[in-house]
Amino acid sequence: MPRFAANLSMMFTEMPFLDRFDAAAQAGFTAVEFLFPYEHPAEAVGERLKRNGLTQALFNLPPGDWNAGEKGFASLPARFSDLKASLETALPYAKATGVKRLHLMAGIANRGERVAIEAFYKSVAWAAEFFAPHGIDIVLEPINARNVPGYFLNDFGFARDLIQELRLPNLKLQFDIYHCQIIHGDVTMRLREMMPIIGHIQIASIPSRNEPDGEELNYPFLFAELDRLGYAGFVGCEYNPRGKTTDGLAWFKPYAGVKP
Repeated sequence: MPRFAANLSMMFTEMPFLDRFDAAAQAGFTAVEFLFPYEHPAEAVGERLKRNGLTQALFNLPPGDWNAGEKGFASLPARFSDLKASLETALPYAKATGVKRLHLMAGIANRGERVAIEAFYKSVAWAAEFFAPHGIDIVLEPINARNVPGYFLNDFGFARDLIQELRLPNLKLQFDIYHCQIIHGDVTMRLREMMPIIGHIQIASIPSRNEPDGEELNYPFLFAELDRLGYAGFVGCEYNPRGKTTDGLAWFKPYAGVKP
């Protein structure tokens, strides 16, 4: 049975960020993820996790100036020093939360330019090797061009080839089913093909990015498929609730309380 992680950047937003840990645990989640923790002290985030018996499934490395439209800088040659600094920024949060996987964002760049590709390979290898001694995986997530126009990593095949080429044991694919369906379709076959390199999965309805209880995809089938494929990682609930978060959790009730 899949192990679901509530995404606290998108769910339970009716309350302040640190209170969302309590709300997720009360709703039956045993794990959480979020985009960025850096506005809060690492110790405060870790304390909320411990208090509620929650596992931190994932969070993102610093993306640069998010409010100005930056979405990471791993593919930007001129920002390699920022990339290295971002790893140092994230490390105390990784230690405080006990997280085992971090998402490295690629940034806005043209994947047709060799310098961008070379910068991305260099950044990915550097990040994976930086976190390897800490037992932490780096995950790469292809993101669709409708949600993030111009995002460098917008193809699952490119991400797969890079991971297989670098052969770093702690480098994995973040397979967001929502993004895969928009970019490529054929989600089930891609899950079957890429399962050996998948380190994290995320879900949302398509096209509205709401609760995974309708629209284009049959999520109960996909959840069963993850079991058939032997997936033992987390499934992040990276969706925008239609209304109050707890009012939209009927889909989750059969899975509530599943332990990490």
